[in-house]
Amino acid sequence: MTERNLKFVPETQLEFAHGQCEEHPKDGLFLYGPLASPVSGGVLKYGVIGTDKGIELFAKWRKSVQGYIAPYKEGVAHHSAFPGFQAAFGMKWPEKPLAELRVSNTKIQDTIRIRNRHESIKKTVDIFSDAISDHLNDEADITPDLWFVIIPGEVFLWGRPQKAPPISERKAGSAQMKNKDAREFLAEPSMFEEDNQQAQLQLYDLNFHNQLKARLLNKAVVQIIKETTLDQATWPETATEKRTIQDPATLAWNLCTTTYFKSAGPPWRIRDIRPGVCYVGIVFKKDSSDPASGNACCGAQLFLRSGDGLVFRGAVGPWYSKELRQFHLPRAKASELMKLVIQAYKRIHGEPPQEIFIHGRTRFDKEEWLGFNDAKTDETKIIGIRIRPTDELKLYRLAKQPPIRGTYYQVHKRMAYLWTKGYVARFNTYPGFEVPNPLAVYIDWGDGDLHQVVSDILALTKVNFNGCSFSDGVPVTLKFADAIGEILTAAPNIEGAPQPFKYYI
Repeated sequence: MTERNLKFVPETQLEFAHGQCEEHPKDGLFLYGPLASPVSGGVLKYGVIGTDKGIELFAKWRKSVQGYIAPYKEGVAHHSAFPGFQAAFGMKWPEKPLAELRVSNTKIQDTIRIRNRHESIKKTVDIFSDAISDHLNDEADITPDLWFVIIPGEVFLWGRPQKAPPISERKAGSAQMKNKDAREFLAEPSMFEEDNQQAQLQLYDLNFHNQLKARLLNKAVVQIIKETTLDQATWPETATEKRTIQDPATLAWNLCTTTYFKSAGPPWRIRDIRPGVCYVGIVFKKDSSDPASGNACCGAQLFLRSGDGLVFRGAVGPWYSKELRQFHLPRAKASELMKLVIQAYKRIHGEPPQEIFIHGRTRFDKEEWLGFNDAKTDETKIIGIRIRPTDELKLYRLAKQPPIRGTYYQVHKRMAYLWTKGYVARFNTYPGFEVPNPLAVYIDWGDGDLHQVVSDILALTKVNFNGCSFSDGVPVTLKFADAIGEILTAAPNIEGAPQPFKYYI
């Protein structure tokens, strides 16, 4: 390692209201407020669904975030006070929601304990999704921009893969078929319709969160909140795992930021992203609904200069290689997926993008690269970037603090190690515990300037609107790749959309 190969990218500036800029989202929102949007200064249109207890807890929390909340630790730079929802975001949050739907706690407790886990989780999702869908059908003129779904601790605890209630608490359901038999009927349907209906349960993911979001795509934007997040005392006494929650100010910043994003739009944007540039993250997920081995769903996330994004669902097929342990698309499918991205960009901006940076965790093969290029015209330049976390290189400073965030070591003109975590001058400390590891960044395909590539990656760590942190360790193009892939395969008959990013986070 030589000193001349060790370089630095300045911290990204974020733009808020009135064109004002700050490094830290909380500073910008506190001082200037969010970017102007069509509903900025308006009223939050929201709905809430939960048990009597859940709705009571949510109402109490909503009231608490209308005013000032002290920081967890006074005088510590990375702990910020919360000024109140309207003070930070310029929107009123009315006490009364547009819709308030109450669901039976007893029914939830019985349903989540059904012995067959596919039946249990699907029917628990039914309780919430059917209530929202029925309301939207019956009250078409009363449509909340955002639904808060408040779930009991048991739903979170046992509504996940590899989790189940104690044997002594499990209840009989209507599905008696073994999972192995159900998968066989998916591959070769039975002559008895009842068997096929039971087999269909296998098409629904064993994850309440992902399945609910999947089944409400095209219908409703939701924010799922656990009762235990609002009140630690509601955590089930029988739970063996510990439950920790964020301090009140941090929780308020995070939930209120995602509330604003999902109802009004991005609260900030990267200042220096170049016009005509977009970023695409490629998503793959093995499709458990398809019995054929190696089949997977592919998708793409498109992120614009505003920080907002769209998600595209591609085709399901044998994209996974057991030998390589990697996902790859054939040329035609890669072209189809990229055409969707370029067409969506053109609908928004009126012209195709000038540059597309495609981010992936593994190297795109030649067939994929040719397919991506088949989709574009001469007006568009495509660059294929591989990004992977690694611990193969450590960097230490003589000072007690770790490397400064934004430091990168250039191995050659197409590869570098970038530290997206590290010492932050704004905090005068490193807000972490272990020596940070870098991201290995490769320009695998196309011509790109390495300094610009790492600058963009660093900037994209600051547009996670699912919270209000200073930055993340990975760019938003890859941050939610696994979660989006899981939602795309969490239920059958999900349409190809594209759908706004807010439906997925």
